[in-house]
Amino acid sequence: MDKVLNRLSVFFEEPFWVGVFERISEDKLSVCKITFGAEPKDYEVYDFILKNFCDLRFGLAVAADVKEAARNPKRVQREVRKQVENVGIGTRSQQVLKLQQEQLKTERKAVSREQREAEKERQFELKQQKRKEKHRGR
Repeated sequence: MDKVLNRLSVFFEEPFWVGVFERISEDKLSVCKITFGAEPKDYEVYDFILKNFCDLRFGLAVAADVKEAARNPKRVQREVRKQVENVGIGTRSQQVLKLQQEQLKTERKAVSREQREAEKERQFELKQQKRKEKHRGR
């Protein structure tokens, strides 16, 4: 059976509070970034997860190495405490977010280029039509 690991990190990224959802499924890491605005309370984060988790748009999946082993409960507790104190998101997640941002940027550029070219073509057609009308003496 396939395991899916989900993790949410909430931190302050000037000037807003940001949440980063990390999902590891089939040894692939995908990330989604959410901006909360003001500092969210625990119950607000929980409510957000319950209501909006299915609507989150995770980016493309990147290979991730997942280690599974029996772990000492005290060690797990120490690691959780370190993660809570840790400010920011993991470097792997940052890379995935940057990759997702670049992909969306190229898509936006392509769409805006097409719109710009279509507008130029329309303007050209209007000019040609005016020239023809002037030539006909109307």
